[in-house]
Amino acid sequence: MDAAINEFLKYVEDGGLILDFGCGSGRDSKIFIQKGYEIEAVDGTEEICKFASEYLNKEVRHLYFEDLDDISKYDGIWACSSVLHLPYENLKRVIGLIYKALKPGGAFYASFRYGDAEGMRGERYFTDMTESKLEKLVEGSKFRVEKTWVSKDVRLDRSGDTWLNAILIK
Repeated sequence: MDAAINEFLKYVEDGGLILDFGCGSGRDSKIFIQKGYEIEAVDGTEEICKFASEYLNKEVRHLYFEDLDDISKYDGIWACSSVLHLPYENLKRVIGLIYKALKPGGAFYASFRYGDAEGMRGERYFTDMTESKLEKLVEGSKFRVEKTWVSKDVRLDRSGDTWLNAILIK
């Protein structure tokens, strides 16, 4: 994830406050902390929050995406493989909440499996994304799509998967 993290950080003030939105294990939060950024980490699964809190030696709040209510607080919001678990219609609403939570000029990073599919895969819901679907998603949100790129999955067992990475600016 180094390439995506480094690209995102080009748009975040040095030492700024980043929300790791759907932090999972806390892997990316740990990297941001090591690079000198302030971090708030949240996840929608209580057990994962406990694990990540121990890993980071920092409280990870239990929060569902739809409950984000901060206003102009964050320099950056990082949603690596997280908001893709929302249905497209819910994602539209959450994009608005993310916009409100960012400071003016703040950056939002998100990654999605590349494609047009939406629905259950195994026990989890996925909304895949293409560049044109992303443009429609942010229409009317006031976000500016700064950059998108497609990357291959770095996990050996998923080397055939491709991802759409996006950086949006408030």
